[in-house]
Amino acid sequence: MGAIEPLTNVNGGTLIRKRRNLASSLIGGIQETQEMLDFCSAHNVLPEVEMIDMQDINQAWDRVVKADVKYRFVIDMNSIK
Repeated sequence: MGAIEPLTNVNGGTLIRKRRNLASSLIGGIQETQEMLDFCSAHNVLPEVEMIDMQDINQAWDRVVKADVKYRFVIDMNSIK
């Protein structure tokens, strides 16, 4: 299950006696992640990124510090020399 707030009362004794456990994740497991990737592929859903050259990494960091970033930075590996 995903994250639940607030979590209702859970009887730990019942979980222990029946050898059960309770777990959660904010991002889902491998199967859910694969389903999401398959959906994105089928529907051409692409991430929004800003490509930067390796030489511009310091300027990119300055923008992060200034909160002047709209998309995730991705370093263009072809720019590495």
